[in-house]
Amino acid sequence: MITKELLERINALARKQRENGLTDEEKEEQSRLRQTYLAGIRSQVIGSLEAAGYKPKAAKPKKAPHDSTCDCSDCRYKH
Repeated sequence: MITKELLERINALARKQRENGLTDEEKEEQSRLRQTYLAGIRSQVIGSLEAAGYKPKAAKPKKAPHDSTCDCSDCRYKH
């Protein structure tokens, strides 16, 4: 969840990085906070899309790699 405190801390670390640099611990914190922020943004976008009626397609199972000798219907016309 994106909170005012989260944004303030991200911005404070960004200012400090530009001015003086960050310690290793601060870099790790900054990375964690950014990942939390991005997860929140992704969640908001997905929620907005679903509210607008968008339904994501089910993920297709991964297929084995194909080569020029493959005779499957997916590859038949591509080689």
